[in-house]
Amino acid sequence: MVVQDSTDAGDTRTGVLLEPFLHQVGGHLSVMRYDEHTVCKPLISQEQRFYESLPLAMKRFTPQYKGTITVHLRKDSLGHLRLVANPLKENREPFKVSTESAAVAIWQTLQQTTSGRGGACPLAEWQHAQLAHSLKESPATALLRSELHLNAQVSSLVQDANGNQAERTSFNPWGLYCHQAHLTRLCTEYPENKRHRFLLLENVVSQYKHPCILDLKMGTRQHGDNVSEEKKARHIRKCAQSTSACLGVRICGMQVYQVDKKHFLCKDKYYGRKLSVEGFRQALSQFLHDGTRLRAELLEPIQHQLRALLSVIRSQSSYRFYSSSLLIIYDGQELLERTLGGLHPQEAPQTAHCSASCGVAKVDIRMIDFAHTTYKGSWNEHTTYEGPDSGYIFGLENLIQILQDIQEGE
Repeated sequence: MVVQDSTDAGDTRTGVLLEPFLHQVGGHLSVMRYDEHTVCKPLISQEQRFYESLPLAMKRFTPQYKGTITVHLRKDSLGHLRLVANPLKENREPFKVSTESAAVAIWQTLQQTTSGRGGACPLAEWQHAQLAHSLKESPATALLRSELHLNAQVSSLVQDANGNQAERTSFNPWGLYCHQAHLTRLCTEYPENKRHRFLLLENVVSQYKHPCILDLKMGTRQHGDNVSEEKKARHIRKCAQSTSACLGVRICGMQVYQVDKKHFLCKDKYYGRKLSVEGFRQALSQFLHDGTRLRAELLEPIQHQLRALLSVIRSQSSYRFYSSSLLIIYDGQELLERTLGGLHPQEAPQTAHCSASCGVAKVDIRMIDFAHTTYKGSWNEHTTYEGPDSGYIFGLENLIQILQDIQEGE
């Protein structure tokens, strides 16, 4: 969405209003939607340099890097906080909130809920008064619990061009939680006119109608070389107490579309940390289940791409992908819609359980989050490593084996 930013009569600038990315399922840095095909995230120099020197063999397994952009914090006429980016091309449309954007409508609802109480940063009040009902409950868990309530509020705001009620769809609240935390940090730690740099990256789920996303934290080690001893100890403890230690992989978040209920089932990183090896296997099965059946036709394409990635990682000497994630993506209704012509599975039970013979299911495998990735020649390398990343390879091998076990069990 394009906005017109005018601080006085003689200073008029245009900008792109960044929207919360509603399909962010993991991580702690806020990912924003720049346009339909592009997202952006706060720039970290080490990650930027990785994308700029990316090995050719890895490009198919990472989002396309589109450069950087300047972002600033501002308030609209209602006093709501916004992140505005300088546009890639000039556009002088006036500022308005588009009701076609679910992300804008949902975020507007959150801010309206917190407005009217005064104070420079109402987002913090929302976090403490509305979400943190228990000191023992994570903010993410509290927000997940609030999803139904927020959906009810938002559905009354989103209308089509004729003023009719638009179709109600669910959303993953994790991205909103990250966005809220990010804005709170910006408005408390930096002056309002501070300019921030963001990375522009390909929106890897833009082609999916109902993107099912599994965010996996890969490897047996999660801390970078340049972290403090305190943070290092914290990451080592998290790995030791989760499947990262015994499998080299743990769930950092997921959303899977349930065709029977027409909403996303969402899990966060706190759920993933508690899983046993058997719990991890069951969670993978749940990620491939649409509420009516196991999407068995996805298993072979996913394994095929993971084996291709494994071959690439084995060939990357000196690279260590500490704290990076791996996304597995597929469309929650793609195969059913192609097979049934849009009918609900219960309306056509004779064809609902389609196998891979109905067509090859589209899946996507992407590596993300390279803020702690190190390799020979990186500008701030503290240690030079030899050979490929054995922890990442260990995780991929176990992931492939578990998927194969699920496939053979069907």
